[in-house]
Amino acid sequence: MDTTVNVHYKLWCLWSCVMTWSPASLCFAQTITAPPPAYSIAARRSGVPSNVLFAVALQESGMTLRGKLLPWPWTLNLAGNPQYFATHADACRALRAGLMRLPAFRIDVGLTQINLGHQRRFYHDPCEVLSPNKNLTIAATILREQYRVDEDWLMAAGRYHLPAGGRPAARYRRSVARYLNDLALTEGGRP
Repeated sequence: MDTTVNVHYKLWCLWSCVMTWSPASLCFAQTITAPPPAYSIAARRSGVPSNVLFAVALQESGMTLRGKLLPWPWTLNLAGNPQYFATHADACRALRAGLMRLPAFRIDVGLTQINLGHQRRFYHDPCEVLSPNKNLTIAATILREQYRVDEDWLMAAGRYHLPAGGRPAARYRRSVARYLNDLALTEGGRP
């Protein structure tokens, strides 16, 4: 059975989240105007700018719903194949199945696409990483670890994607910078 989400179901899920106030609903943006509260909480705890954390999530798991780009919490990337699921349970089942056939280093999970192989220190059960709050906390911690005082946060974002740097990290930085620019423009600030 294919558990990937179709567009109508995604819209229904998003509407349900908005209508039923829950901690999970704090983790999606209704617009790309500012980071939702869950991003600000995780970022503040780690000393990371919330707009950088939000831009990373948009880059990693962003999907378009009703013309708006939103991070999606139940996103998996299995060996380069991105998949979006309707529920935590569906994503967890697919994650467990993926781990049966792929090494953890080939699997990225959640809002910020945490790599299960490289980031084992942050979880006991892989499905924990699908929790939006846990995922954001891990990502904020990694961003903080990658930050250097003499550089800007975009450099840290590049190393978040690829600690060794190089061209892939530079491409990633440019993409995150575009999201940051969009956020600054919609907030009325300068890019």
